[in-house]
Amino acid sequence: MEERLFFLNGLIDSQNLRLVDSAVKAAVDAGTILRELYDKPHRIRYKGAIDLVTEADTASEQKIVKTLRRRHPEIEIIAEESFNGAPKATTWIVDPLDGTTNYAHGFPWFGVSIAYQEKGTVEIGVIYCPLQDELFCAVRGLGAWLNGKPISVSTEDALTRSLLATGFPYDVQTDPDQVIRPLRRMLLHAQGIRRAGAAALDLAYVACGRLDGFWEIKLKPWDTAAGFLLVEEAGGKVTDFKGNPFDPFGKEVLATNGKIHKDMLHLLR
Repeated sequence: MEERLFFLNGLIDSQNLRLVDSAVKAAVDAGTILRELYDKPHRIRYKGAIDLVTEADTASEQKIVKTLRRRHPEIEIIAEESFNGAPKATTWIVDPLDGTTNYAHGFPWFGVSIAYQEKGTVEIGVIYCPLQDELFCAVRGLGAWLNGKPISVSTEDALTRSLLATGFPYDVQTDPDQVIRPLRRMLLHAQGIRRAGAAALDLAYVACGRLDGFWEIKLKPWDTAAGFLLVEEAGGKVTDFKGNPFDPFGKEVLATNGKIHKDMLHLLR
């Protein structure tokens, strides 16, 4: 088993431990590939006007898929660069490189995200940031960890003292108001807002208390599946913009430490 999982000894049964181990191994191995290719010239193709893919996305995904299929051939895989339908009962949800635009520009804010979903419920979430060598892990009902140490959301209860994060959808240039309106409201009430360009990492940072809240629209399940479990298991709250339970296949995500959730919901409405 992966040495990084020492903190799960005695907490989890062997079957689930094997699933966590597989997710961690796939994420770390893929992260190693991303780290090795990071400062090399990139081959870039475009899926949309500002939606790009590099050779690193493909190499990372191939590594992850190979590892997960070898270890768990019975489990379906939904991956960003090869997604072709709705999930089945048990599914891996994979983002091989969250933050591709950052990666292509040499901006060091990107990671690998892998979630395990069973019967519509995310049970395991793993996010790995290769340049920082930070491994986030969550198991439903057991908690969340960063490099083996338990993490929790912040305790800030005032929006005016909160550091928030957001992101912009790929169609922002065709409908900027969908982003500008809520951003303006948040700017008037928060201590600060960051837009770094990797939703999975934003969620991980809410989970470990580095951010107090995060919101975004039009994300995909591979962007949020692992991160939202991290936030919940770290004591935070994740919903859509109406306060309904969060669905990784939905179109809105609001993740907070729980204490500023109501205030952010009010502004997003």
